[in-house]
Amino acid sequence: MTTTKPLLQFFLETRKHTEDICSPLEIEDYVVQPIEDVSPPKWHLGHTTWFFEEFILKQHLSNYKLFDEDFSFVFNSYYEAVGKRVIRSNRGNMSRPSVQKVYEYRNYVTKAIEELIIKTNSQEINSLLEIGIHHEKQHQELLLTDIKFILGNNPLLPSYNNIIKEHETQDYQQEWLKVKEGVYEIGHNNSSFCYDNELGRHKVYLTNYEIANKLVTNKEFIEFITANGYKLHNFWHAEGWDWVLKNNITSPLYWHNIDGKWHHYTLNGLQEINLNSPVTHISYFEAFAYAQYKKLRLPTEFEWEVAQNKFNWGDRWEWTESAYLPYPGYTKAEGALGEYNGKFMVNQKVLRGGSIATPTLHTRPTYRNFFQTNLRWQYTGLRLAK
Repeated sequence: MTTTKPLLQFFLETRKHTEDICSPLEIEDYVVQPIEDVSPPKWHLGHTTWFFEEFILKQHLSNYKLFDEDFSFVFNSYYEAVGKRVIRSNRGNMSRPSVQKVYEYRNYVTKAIEELIIKTNSQEINSLLEIGIHHEKQHQELLLTDIKFILGNNPLLPSYNNIIKEHETQDYQQEWLKVKEGVYEIGHNNSSFCYDNELGRHKVYLTNYEIANKLVTNKEFIEFITANGYKLHNFWHAEGWDWVLKNNITSPLYWHNIDGKWHHYTLNGLQEINLNSPVTHISYFEAFAYAQYKKLRLPTEFEWEVAQNKFNWGDRWEWTESAYLPYPGYTKAEGALGEYNGKFMVNQKVLRGGSIATPTLHTRPTYRNFFQTNLRWQYTGLRLAK
């Protein structure tokens, strides 16, 4: 994105899409926060707006007047440099500001950004705007998966809509794709947008390996369950086994065994499981245990990146065996935006690919997603390697 007009259009389309995601919601759905990891839809709407206000408008639009001086406290996520904020677990306690007020806030900031971009063709502002757009796209995926968790934990298991298809069938045979040992280059290497954690292109040495052309399916994962995979400690890391026992984990998230048949909650409501669809909503612990059960392993993120042009990807975020660490020469941005990625590079695993909830123009072969090992409310799955 190098010219003002396409970037402005990209911004406006992104802002509209966020609100389109919320359009099927009832007003009561906007405020619910079942667990700390899930934020209320209202908060996502406000936070993505605050990001543009805080990092662009306050700094670059002369005489800009804040919509509400309390909103930085309410909608800041984790930026210590910006000031105090509501703690994450309390986001669902905010009945105010109202949903209507948050939408007014969005409209106010969107118009101010539009005014700024029409007036100013600055590379610095354009770069910040591009980061803000992709930040909002990240939250669009989080928004959709948070909505699924909110509705999926409602006793009525209501449908969100009947449009999104979460479970595509992999209607082709599994093959093992061979990759020869050698030195390969890893990391982003062109002028298109990327995050700082993709930079520091570097060489890695890989030994001979093979990687599956398909993701593990529901049918295969049911075989793991039937083989007492959740009851045999030898498949699990010690921490993973403790997690299973402490939380009474017996199947992937959203699964329900009804009269001997497996069902799962989807955005279309409760449905019988499609055996040939990729399994999803599993933790790293579960992905590792399944690989152990098969006497195989998860690929590293480098193996995944080198081989990704040999298989289809994008239905599920794929757990890898790689810890989330900085690439050689990694440097954080100056100021508050330096808190975007770098400070999370500990105790997390890298996921590659994308999911059915990932917005368009927001994934690429070098994209490094990352989550803690026990989390599974995202569309996470696994691909095996050996």
